[in-house]
Amino acid sequence: MNLLRFDSVGGASGDMILATLIDAGVKVADLRRPLATLPIGDFALRSRRVTRDGLSGTHVSVAIPHDHHHDDHDHGHGHDRHHHHEHRTMRTIRGIIRKSRLPAAVKETSVAVFQALAESEGRIHRMPPDDVHFHEVGAVDSIVDIVGACIALDLLGVQAVSCGPLPCGVGTIQCAHGVMPNPAPATLDLLKGFPVEQTDEPFELVTPTGAALLTAWQQRFPAGSSPVGVIRASGTGFGTRTLHHRPNLLRVTLLESASHAADSTHDDCLVLECNLDDMNPEWIGTLTQRLLAAGALDAFTAAVHMKKQRPGTLLTVLCRPADREAMLDLLFRESTTFGVREHLTRRTMLERRFVDAKTPYGKVRVKEGLWKGRVVTRAPEHDDCARAAERHGIAVRVVYQAALRP
Repeated sequence: MNLLRFDSVGGASGDMILATLIDAGVKVADLRRPLATLPIGDFALRSRRVTRDGLSGTHVSVAIPHDHHHDDHDHGHGHDRHHHHEHRTMRTIRGIIRKSRLPAAVKETSVAVFQALAESEGRIHRMPPDDVHFHEVGAVDSIVDIVGACIALDLLGVQAVSCGPLPCGVGTIQCAHGVMPNPAPATLDLLKGFPVEQTDEPFELVTPTGAALLTAWQQRFPAGSSPVGVIRASGTGFGTRTLHHRPNLLRVTLLESASHAADSTHDDCLVLECNLDDMNPEWIGTLTQRLLAAGALDAFTAAVHMKKQRPGTLLTVLCRPADREAMLDLLFRESTTFGVREHLTRRTMLERRFVDAKTPYGKVRVKEGLWKGRVVTRAPEHDDCARAAERHGIAVRVVYQAALRP
């Protein structure tokens, strides 16, 4: 499993996040091709190597032809770029992304980032997320930064994202809505529940775009509390503004899960669980089947006693971290639970293979489990046994036992 770890010194904005991923090894040419399929007009993605304060890294910018107001500064780090904003709505941006020829996974992740922003702005302005008008974030350069970062995430094969504490500035900032306290209201809303560090820098350090990318990624690709891995690459992205007391940079480290690198029989997965005490048991059975059909690695129930010794059902789902949102959607839409517990866990699996067993009732597939190269368990496939049993008018266990004979 590939894990991305972000550590911020000078903040985080869309272009700084994109710059770190380019610096970590993503080729700009591999970003330009899919980005060109976005129906947003002409633009040019520029990347250059820079050295500041003895540190080297990458700076990126988006150039828009015939835009005399545009400059190469990074988002929100103290300058005003709202001259050319088109005030696109969430509906418009969703349509732009869906009309592109981006990979399906990139479309989903990009929409999730914009959705996080829309929901945050909706809470602040008390309006439906789809009706939110993006100002700075609706501009071409911001769309390119967000979608470009999601493409880079996909190109690196990232399955988990974590982030250290993010620095916050002080004072006020100028944006499309006028003078705002620093950090911006949307940034504070997005960062609820995430660790931050207060600084004395009078600049916007973490922008709404940067906060949306990092928080949406962490929710979509959870890394657990103590991710461990082997370092494969690192990258540094620079902002434009010179801060007073710290370098304006963001660093990313790409790690490969130590368990995956050392042994292919290990992997990391997510455990989701909830207690149900007011739900028709038949609905639980249907939900379990739908969870499995949606990609759950396992889904099972256990009888439990809840408050006041009420009988209930514990529903547990095992899934890949990337499938978290799909599993949560099913759990909340199709069960009566008000909350889902989750934690990342490590599982060890036997190497598996299938062999055909010849029986008097026909061939039956048998699954073999190998540990350290040796077969330690065998299990005939139930469906094969059931079909053979029906054809011959015998009990399933008769076929099962025949398939296990040497």
